[in-house]
Amino acid sequence: MALGRSLCVSMFVAASPALAADDFIEGVYLQSEELCTQARKDTLQRLIDAGNIVLSVHGLQGVEYNCEFVQVSKATRSPSWAVTAICQEPGYVFPDVLSVTRISPTQIDLVSVRPIDDESEASGNSGSYYLCEGVALP
Repeated sequence: MALGRSLCVSMFVAASPALAADDFIEGVYLQSEELCTQARKDTLQRLIDAGNIVLSVHGLQGVEYNCEFVQVSKATRSPSWAVTAICQEPGYVFPDVLSVTRISPTQIDLVSVRPIDDESEASGNSGSYYLCEGVALP
């Protein structure tokens, strides 16, 4: 019976979001420093409502789109993490795996393994995000 309890605890730990990975990102990130300036002048919610994507420790958030980070693993040889995410848009839920790399203290780059099916999707979940000092999630 002890093995069953141990397995149950291990499964619970594995199923819990691993957002406590060492030095994982903190704060709010947007896709340009100009958007950060705009978020400080206006509100972050207005930027989200206008179609911008926000990156935080929890994942990516947009007006009708989000990716929840469900597992985060730190790399040992680079300032990077492997992230498993569950993403949603109206009528569609899908998994994604991303690398999250700290380029500088204020820049994070995301690279998704998910192929882009349509050029209108731009870069999908991949791209650069910039730390927005003084901006909090709504």
